[in-house]
Amino acid sequence: EINNIFASQNLEFMLTSELQSEIIRLKKEKRICILAHAYQSHDIWEVADYVGDSFGLSQKAAESDADTVLMCGVRFMAETVKILSPQKRVILANGEAGCPMADMITGAQLRELKAQNPGAKAVCYVNSTAEVKAECDICVTSGNAEKVMSRFAPDEKILFVPDQHLGGHV
Repeated sequence: EINNIFASQNLEFMLTSELQSEIIRLKKEKRICILAHAYQSHDIWEVADYVGDSFGLSQKAAESDADTVLMCGVRFMAETVKILSPQKRVILANGEAGCPMADMITGAQLRELKAQNPGAKAVCYVNSTAEVKAECDICVTSGNAEKVMSRFAPDEKILFVPDQHLGGHV
């Protein structure tokens, strides 16, 4: 899909600086907000409207007046952008970009886990797929997990997915 946006341009033979200038021109013309996760390379950061962590980028996209959001990150990040900005067109720069942590559990696996643990509260870390988020009672970030989890009763049964380390910590 991203190739269609830039299809009329002969971008493959440009210097990096020329390519960046053309991307900046096109994103303004086509009302595109470019989000770059912090692990992207510097040349991507230079054309991005926002650089940061996954949830923070999703919030910036929601605040943006752009019609289209280009996520330079992984699939769950683009899904989170779409959740917070349902009216916007969201494009994942690399459609194959995934996250091993987000792929640790599927919605079907979580439904099975919940069936095996009736009454348990399902809590997911924000770095999970939209399918998993939809199956959870609450979604947390690393910054608010401790505060959110402190509101549960000490004897309450919790299913914390997919980040077992964060779940164990809080």
